[in-house]
Amino acid sequence: MNLKYLLVGSLVLLSSLNVQAGNKDRIGQAGAQELLINPWTRSAGMAGAGSASIEGLESLRWNVSGLAFTNKTELMFSHKTWIGGSDIDINAFGFSQKVGSSGVLGLSVMSMSFGEIEFTTVDLPEGGIGTFSPQFINLGLSYARAFSESIFGGLTVRSISESIASSGASGVAFDAGIRYVRNNLKFGIALRNVGPKMQFSGDGFATKVFLNNKEFTLNNRSEAFELPSILNMGISYDLLIGERVDEDGKALNSEHRVTFSSTFTSNSFGKDLIRGGVEYSFREIVMLRAGLAYEEGMFDDVTSSTSFAGPAFGATIQAPLNANKSTFNVDYSFEPGNPFQSHGIAVRINI
Repeated sequence: MNLKYLLVGSLVLLSSLNVQAGNKDRIGQAGAQELLINPWTRSAGMAGAGSASIEGLESLRWNVSGLAFTNKTELMFSHKTWIGGSDIDINAFGFSQKVGSSGVLGLSVMSMSFGEIEFTTVDLPEGGIGTFSPQFINLGLSYARAFSESIFGGLTVRSISESIASSGASGVAFDAGIRYVRNNLKFGIALRNVGPKMQFSGDGFATKVFLNNKEFTLNNRSEAFELPSILNMGISYDLLIGERVDEDGKALNSEHRVTFSSTFTSNSFGKDLIRGGVEYSFREIVMLRAGLAYEEGMFDDVTSSTSFAGPAFGATIQAPLNANKSTFNVDYSFEPGNPFQSHGIAVRINI
């Protein structure tokens, strides 16, 4: 129980340090923006509104405490085309395993590829000397557990790697989250992307100069940048209609479930977001979702600072594999933009 109080205290302390969040004047002053991109599909279909309700590997981008709801073992692979037409692809893989009676370990990998880019120099600004392909990868190790029937918490440590032509940067970020569940009502708070500054370095910052008819190599230094830390506070409610029971009278699930979710995201280097979403489930086999992430001025072309300016949608087909709640799932999400769109698809197995 002491760990529970330590986790709660840490979140309160870190939240108090984040009081400058939502400062739109700081837009562009943080790097590693891929940490704000959600590679998963279920949560994307609700525009991230389900930070208090998302369970399993999906929760690692919103509130890691949701990992504690893993049944036994979960495997997931997701592919997303990011801002369609830009040749940016996102691939993500996750694995989680229950350890002991109440703990869950999780491993997640997210990779962004940007296609082939023409290599240019000062002397050859038109290129013609080859191409390079930037690569962004982050690897997360998470642990979550149930402290009681109502309180769940978790922690994530994530390594960050960014590489471009002859240069790169690496860093580490930490996430922490806690969730309170009371019957069909859920509350959650999570602090994400907290860590030391990152800095690019490498041969790409070196250039040849001449002094007194002698050639020298001049190494330039890049400015260090901060991580895009955010604070998520969410609430959700499950409306259950028509309880189903098996032939022995044991409860299975409800005939229909409607989950209403909302999340407030406080950004340290950008505008705050208010997210709202709803998910409908028929017998936990077919699920439909919709959501909207709203920020100030997003519908005005002059003041908008996001490419996403509309509701997100998603769907899931979940096939039961046995009586032990094992399932095979196919998830889809669509996030409209202005003018870009993002499509995502994922497959998962819960054992």
